[in-house]
Amino acid sequence: MLGTPLTSTATKILLLGCGELGKEVAIEAQRFGVEVIGVDRYPNAPAMQIAHKSFVVDMQNADELRKIIELERPNFIVPEIEAINTELLLDLEKEGFNVIPTARATNLTMNREGIRRLAAEELKLPTAKYEFAENLDEFKKAVAEIGIPCVVKPIQSSSGKGQSTISSANEIEKAFEYALSGSRGKSEKVIVEEFVEFDTEITLLTVRHAGGISFCPPIGHIQIAGDYRESWQPQNFSKEILAKCEDVAGKVVENLGGRGIFGVELFVAGEEVIFSEVSPRPHDTGLVTIISQNLSEFELHIRAILRLPIPEIKNLRPAASRVILAAGNSKTISFDGVENALKEKDTAIRIFGKPDSRPNRRMGVCLAADENVEKAREKTGRMLEQIRVIEE
Repeated sequence: MLGTPLTSTATKILLLGCGELGKEVAIEAQRFGVEVIGVDRYPNAPAMQIAHKSFVVDMQNADELRKIIELERPNFIVPEIEAINTELLLDLEKEGFNVIPTARATNLTMNREGIRRLAAEELKLPTAKYEFAENLDEFKKAVAEIGIPCVVKPIQSSSGKGQSTISSANEIEKAFEYALSGSRGKSEKVIVEEFVEFDTEITLLTVRHAGGISFCPPIGHIQIAGDYRESWQPQNFSKEILAKCEDVAGKVVENLGGRGIFGVELFVAGEEVIFSEVSPRPHDTGLVTIISQNLSEFELHIRAILRLPIPEIKNLRPAASRVILAAGNSKTISFDGVENALKEKDTAIRIFGKPDSRPNRRMGVCLAADENVEKAREKTGRMLEQIRVIEE
């Protein structure tokens, strides 16, 4: 049963996080007549601009969040960012609220220690070697144990914040300080990971829904400093490699449980598939599915949440995405050249509508389809060359 927004029959989704991914989730929810309530730490966030209601709160403040949730009594609480009070979600779930996919999944995946130990130690999946450290002495020992080069990340962060690669011994202290500066939450623990020489890095969007577990075609992507810059679909593999990818992703998602889409990040090195991370929500690299699939990752997420059928997921055509980045800090932003960027066929642009910019903040995305991935990627490159972010 689906109700009508802003009436006594309303089916309500409360979004915890209102960025560009949350905006697309809100759009898909509203297509099914779902009432959307947006919550974030700053006003006029992208999803707030289209939500039926919105609230600005400290997302780490349990009392503030609880007040809104008890006021609105949503059917579904849908976390769309990492920087929220996940302990509150565990409590709310015990009280009968429906957290997507589950409060445990959100809590585990927000913390790299939790999800890495689950994958490597409980599920026995292949991962890069890793060590954790809470102070500089422990960090130096961890680096010595893993070896140089190695990758350093805060255990709580997103979009590559605080992530760096140590290439020589004189970078150790700087990397530790940078990891702490990018940490979200109160933790000062960091993870030191083996530098994996991989052939391909992919996102395997995995949907857990009323009919079971389904997989989207693999998405290849490029990250810079841990943050997504470009993605494409499909990333072609042999049947054997694809089966291994689906096996790893399926085991992680089945353990986390609940309903919704999961962005499972994997390294493929030769014949080996190595688990990296998982997000229990739509993934930024999956923006390409807006133009590449019969059902975008956002519609898949909403269908899974609402227990609606997902009879088939297919790649309609090769496609690519490329991020539009800001250069500086501004509260007066405009975009020039969009008309030139859209002159080629099978192209689209999403401007996220963020109210301010900072260096390397994602402000939009170029999307293109073509007869093969290479041509689609070239097309998004040409599109990006036409667009200027004007920051006054």
